[in-house]
Amino acid sequence: MNSEYVSAVNAGYFYLIVACVLLFITVMCCVFLVRSYRAGVAIGIEKKVLKKTIISSATFTLLPSISILLGVIALSGTLGVPFSWLRLSVIGALQYELNVAEIAARAVGLTGLKLSEMNMSAFVTVAMVMTVSILGGVFCCIFFLKKYLGKIQKTPAKEASGPSFGDYAVTCMFVGLCGAYIGSYVGTLTSSGDYMPLAVAGVAAAVMAVFEYFTNKKGLAVLDNFSLAASMLVAMIAAVFLNMI
Repeated sequence: MNSEYVSAVNAGYFYLIVACVLLFITVMCCVFLVRSYRAGVAIGIEKKVLKKTIISSATFTLLPSISILLGVIALSGTLGVPFSWLRLSVIGALQYELNVAEIAARAVGLTGLKLSEMNMSAFVTVAMVMTVSILGGVFCCIFFLKKYLGKIQKTPAKEASGPSFGDYAVTCMFVGLCGAYIGSYVGTLTSSGDYMPLAVAGVAAAVMAVFEYFTNKKGLAVLDNFSLAASMLVAMIAAVFLNMI
């Protein structure tokens, strides 16, 4: 194990920096919560309704956070706990963080996010790519969101009822990502005989398909909150068993 690298990315001062950032965000969220509550009372919403909304929102927030926790665990083995904790606690998406970290690691010459190959130079590159890339969404919101929302609000009801360009764009993006990764897994299988990535991806897809069936066909919408976390967890367990075999 790369003990020197592990000690560096899990240093105490790194924990302190991340804790300060997350404390600031927590305080900011509390301020917005209080102001929103007061604004609701001011416009005539009953306090009972507001409290029920806060409780239900907090409850449903805990369920998707399970997948975030799994992401922190998956990244912390290579990138350390503090940075993984920070990146998955502020802005971004779990799928984005894992994919970009893997891509950046390969771009600097590593075979993947493997602890045995990591060094501080590679860590800095991966961290910079993950952090700088997500800032695009922040700047788009600052400079273009108001104008975009204005156009959305002016859209006639007939046009708004159907899929928008954004819906098609997001779908195409994810189809492209899946195609690229599945293609690389097939290439790994044919070139080196390593079936692990393709098998684990198949297990995750099968679990997700089961959740989609019960969510869309059986009307159990609440299961949608568990789908990503369950797919990741089952795929991780499958990877362990397949590795033992």
